[in-house]
Amino acid sequence: MAVSESFKDYVLDQLGLLDQMGFIKVKKMFGGAGLYYDGLIFGLLADDVLYFKVDDSNRSDYEKAGTEAFRPFAHKPMVMSYYEVPVDIMEDREQLADWVWKALLVSKNNPPKKKKKKKASLSFIDNGC
Repeated sequence: MAVSESFKDYVLDQLGLLDQMGFIKVKKMFGGAGLYYDGLIFGLLADDVLYFKVDDSNRSDYEKAGTEAFRPFAHKPMVMSYYEVPVDIMEDREQLADWVWKALLVSKNNPPKKKKKKKASLSFIDNGC
């Protein structure tokens, strides 16, 4: 899932003003990278492919374009809520900006679920110790 510097630079260049203003942050993760805007993750870079976050509000855009969901492991059927951004969209800065905003809305409306903290086990008390 490596990402070349040249691809990362290309994506940031295509994102134009959003990146020039310093709002987009790229954070390395699991060999790839996450794209963040104002603390919200909206995209992934993996194997020199750009993926944006999707839900029912924008998934059909990606399916109509014939792109597929991000699969982090080739040997596992796991699918994540990110889809590959079509090349023609990547090459058109205005359309790309529209797709970014949609992905940001998805991220804002679907915050990551926080894991519940497990209560400490007091089994030694339950066993009469």
